[in-house]
Amino acid sequence: MKCRVLAMGRAAVLVETDDGEQAQALHAELLRRRAAGEFPEVREVVPAARTVLVGGLADPRAFAAAVARWEVTPVAAGGGELREVPVRFDGPDVAEVAALWTVTREELVRIVTATPFRVAFCGFAPGFAYLTGLPPGLHVPRRPTPRTAVAAGSLGLAGPYAGLYPRASPGGWQLVGTTQAPLWDPARDAAALLSPGTEVRFTEVPG
Repeated sequence: MKCRVLAMGRAAVLVETDDGEQAQALHAELLRRRAAGEFPEVREVVPAARTVLVGGLADPRAFAAAVARWEVTPVAAGGGELREVPVRFDGPDVAEVAALWTVTREELVRIVTATPFRVAFCGFAPGFAYLTGLPPGLHVPRRPTPRTAVAAGSLGLAGPYAGLYPRASPGGWQLVGTTQAPLWDPARDAAALLSPGTEVRFTEVPG
């Protein structure tokens, strides 16, 4: 695959790809190969918007040479664990986003609940997942002035991503709904409800 591999210390590399789809595909390929026993020493595989960090490598140079020769296939829909997240579409920006999409509120709800989302990567705050899946024609800009406080559980849209705020924080995304789902729980075996590779479907909670 076409990529750039950068050394990150003595036992890790950062693989840069051309776009988010390639990063997701590489992340899935690395997990598959590690599960098959190809890289038993690898401790971390951390995707981001266009990169994947691979940590714990016994021979980073050999890995860098090998990954450039891989044939990595795009991520297939339905290949990850599916989580349904109930959402009440009561966000303060529902009308604004509907106007940007030139649809009614009801059509906005139908679009969001019918879209197969996938967690591309996590960041910003513990448990915050960046979800891809919206087609380019439905990307929306961030708000010109971020809010100083966004409620925990808020569903926001920004650019190509959807995201759920796991705790109250400042934020500049367009808010279209809220969920009561426990997005982050340190007492849980997997603290984050949504992790990279997870497929997400939103369901409507009557308001």
